[in-house]
Amino acid sequence: MPSELLTERQGATLVLTISDPATRNTLSEQVLSAGIEALNVAEADSAVRCVVLRGDGSHFCAGGNLQGLIARRQAGPPAQVRMLEHLHQFIEAIRVFPKPVIAAVEGAAAGAGFSLALACDMVVAAEDARFILSYGRLGLSPDGGATWHLPQALPRALVQQMVWLGEPLSARQLNTWGLVNWVVDSGQALAEALRLASRLAGMAPNAITSGKELVQEAAGRTLHAQLGAERDHFVENLFHENAAEGLRAFDEKRPPNFR
Repeated sequence: MPSELLTERQGATLVLTISDPATRNTLSEQVLSAGIEALNVAEADSAVRCVVLRGDGSHFCAGGNLQGLIARRQAGPPAQVRMLEHLHQFIEAIRVFPKPVIAAVEGAAAGAGFSLALACDMVVAAEDARFILSYGRLGLSPDGGATWHLPQALPRALVQQMVWLGEPLSARQLNTWGLVNWVVDSGQALAEALRLASRLAGMAPNAITSGKELVQEAAGRTLHAQLGAERDHFVENLFHENAAEGLRAFDEKRPPNFR
């Protein structure tokens, strides 16, 4: 049986769980297609304010299934191209999703599993979580956007080391480098991610969306263009009903009730 994607609502948070514990939650076309569909549905549902991505059991995601890779190698390039297109469409769906996506990482985040965590807006990782680009030892090169996300945050030589040598990295190390936001006790990644999601769910959704878009688009803009984008977003948000509520709440010294 290939891995599957489990969905569960916890308040205003949609929890997506990659499930195949026997293989450390390796990826399948079913999981990737279901993930894209789940995000599309959640985008249109105003009751969903955040998404948490996790793995079933004691691991996050071990990336590609080895037996699946062997089978696709025997089947020929088109089968692997199709699988990678599904993976990359899911990565892009996470990046353009207008609401926060939080990775809750326990255990292994390897290969494309590491790439999935990097694609999320924030990462909560257990103390014993391990992140690894495990391609080199298999004679392969990275996928899932790892070679795009990592150079945005780290020096080129360090990224090259990660890509070539594939050495496991701890949650603490990635926290030091700014790739993991919070490190928690083993078994507590989901609980902490849900607490974070609850905080974000109480904020103005339009402002959250603007913040995500502005940060993600900044690298491709000049300062002048980014300042123009900030101006446009600020004015739009100022005249949104949530700004009126936020200003009233601040003046009345009470928590705001955003919609």
